[in-house]
Amino acid sequence: MSTPTIGFALSGSFCTFAKTIEAMRQLAARYTIQPILSEASYDSDTRFGEAADFRSQIEEICQRPILHTLVQVEPLGPKKLLDLLVIAPCTGNTIGKLANGIADSAVTFACKAHLRNGRPVVLGISTNDALTASAENIGRLLNRKLYYFVPFGQDSPTAKPYSMVADLSKLAETVDAALGGVQIQPLLLAT
Repeated sequence: MSTPTIGFALSGSFCTFAKTIEAMRQLAARYTIQPILSEASYDSDTRFGEAADFRSQIEEICQRPILHTLVQVEPLGPKKLLDLLVIAPCTGNTIGKLANGIADSAVTFACKAHLRNGRPVVLGISTNDALTASAENIGRLLNRKLYYFVPFGQDSPTAKPYSMVADLSKLAETVDAALGGVQIQPLLLAT
């Protein structure tokens, strides 16, 4: 049996990139990883690091070039290139687009292309408005077939009472379960 190919897409929650890249490294020890970055993730230098440094780390881990344009991700669906797609961090903006069928970025278009094959998508949410504006969209995706969530909880209940983030230490377990069509539990984590 061949090693599954996992698409690993990062959207713009830059403060979680270090943890996300470490989770990617752990998955790469077990799976073939195809990295995908949103346009903002690919190009933006932030207070959390330089875009070129993140790209270099990701390509070194995955041993594949990063896909970051609509043209590059389009073949993922027709050619059935992925067994599973991870989107982590998955921002409130990305969650909203997925919940409403909007495919206007490399990450959301990769998801649309991948879903046409009836294969799983794992979301590792990271959003400051999970318990306000993004709550409805998270609920919609929780109710959809083929979407699986990395267990998540409030990351700072006092300072940021509406913010939630995935526990990326549970990413590999979530991927393994999603490949078998199962959502790991508990989904909501106590803080």
